[in-house]
Amino acid sequence: MQEHISVTGIILKQTPVGEYDRHISLLTKERGKISAFARGARRPGSRLAAGTNPFAFGCFRLFEGRNSYTLSEADIQNYFEALRTDYIGACYGMYFAEVTDFYARENNDEREMMKLLYQSLRALCAPALPNPLVRCVFECRAMAVNGEFPRDFGAGPYLNGDEKLGESAVYALRYIVASPVEKLYTFTVTDPVLEELKDVAGRYMKHFIGRNFKSLEVLQSLC
Repeated sequence: MQEHISVTGIILKQTPVGEYDRHISLLTKERGKISAFARGARRPGSRLAAGTNPFAFGCFRLFEGRNSYTLSEADIQNYFEALRTDYIGACYGMYFAEVTDFYARENNDEREMMKLLYQSLRALCAPALPNPLVRCVFECRAMAVNGEFPRDFGAGPYLNGDEKLGESAVYALRYIVASPVEKLYTFTVTDPVLEELKDVAGRYMKHFIGRNFKSLEVLQSLC
């Protein structure tokens, strides 16, 4: 007999299955990353159609089978509507979701990653925040959450480089690592400092992850 469960989560990705179904990757507060089938989600007028799109955040009810989950209901609280009309912003969001999907594991405590992704998507919807800065913050904090980023930056050389970081860049990196996620996107930086942050994030992403993300390739072709 299948057990019915409720989880709070956000859709990382969806892929079509068969003629009418979808397979979703869902990051949840209660069970980490899980995969589920959404039967009939691609049928015209399906009540699961909107709730199985990437970035959809809310409460999901699923049947837990022996080997898989099946989505039965989705009560969506945030669709991040602004990203539906902002193609570049949506590409950034897909990249953030792909990085999150790479890090997250089933039955692991992924609450910090879920909060980070949620706040990062909100930041992409804020016109005052430049997308490249949001990306730097997301990348650095994602690596910090997963233990792959220094907890304290000094002004000296970093990660096999001879360059020294400026005081403002060091301050920004310390803030990114230590601040509450809810206050993560409350600052801006000058263009020279942003370049320093991009360099740091790029070096650490290459060193610790070292893989190509399809969404990033698309994003780089557009920017």
